[in-house]
Amino acid sequence: MAGSLSPAQVEQYARDGYVMPLDVFPAAEARAIRADIEALERDYPDGTLPQPLNQYFRINGQVVIPLMARLARTPAILDAVESLLGPDLLVWSCEFFIKEPGTQKVVTWHQDLTYWGMGETDDEVTAWIAFSDVSRKAGCMRFIPGSHQQRIVAHRDTFGADNLLSRGQEIAVEVDEAQAVYDELKPGQMSLHHGRLFHASGPNLSDDRRIGMAIRYIAPGVAPVVAERDYAMLVRGTDRHMNWINIAGAAELFGANEMALYNRILEDQAAALTRGAVQAVGLYAGNAS
Repeated sequence: MAGSLSPAQVEQYARDGYVMPLDVFPAAEARAIRADIEALERDYPDGTLPQPLNQYFRINGQVVIPLMARLARTPAILDAVESLLGPDLLVWSCEFFIKEPGTQKVVTWHQDLTYWGMGETDDEVTAWIAFSDVSRKAGCMRFIPGSHQQRIVAHRDTFGADNLLSRGQEIAVEVDEAQAVYDELKPGQMSLHHGRLFHASGPNLSDDRRIGMAIRYIAPGVAPVVAERDYAMLVRGTDRHMNWINIAGAAELFGANEMALYNRILEDQAAALTRGAVQAVGLYAGNAS
């Protein structure tokens, strides 16, 4: 299969469920992207948009924020993902994740695919790109190597106050923390991980913000199995399957057409993202890393 990953890296991903670190952006460009993210925060304080900016950061940002749509098309990222999924690539979701310094917020052990409504597929991968120093102290992700080789396990909702996941969801089986590998990244580096991989992240005990972006890539052969309609953005190759409603990505920042599409997607995805919840769920917090 073509792409930029070496055979050893492809083998590692198949065996362990992740590969990292991979260089994507030079440090200066990563700093510039961070500045663009923080400019959005300055320009759109709460009350200036129909929903808090964090909602648009945390789910389907590529629909309303051109920066996120552009980053999802970064050739260096697509080249690496192509090594795992092939030449035809869709983006299902883009999300910015920001943990403020000193926060006690955590993400408990979970498997992403549990909540995405696309079944047990292997034809997906998350690219997680760092725009700040993402160290252990800053609350980087932790992976359990090889855990993606089993099926989706039972999860339970805790609704924990310090849990960044919308339902405080966590794996309902024992996780051996001693096996955990830390996904430490420098600005401009990324990791790739499988949607069944057990992963979690700790509090940010550093003096800087932990800023990252998750891009959820799928092959066109993947299909939604919960939502009646779901959406994806073609970023490389062709979509011969048409399992997803193809969208172009944001052209205008929070434009009227972009916002209308965003609301329609959120409504159509709600069935999958809240399936099985025993109380109300804030959708924008439905995915976390």
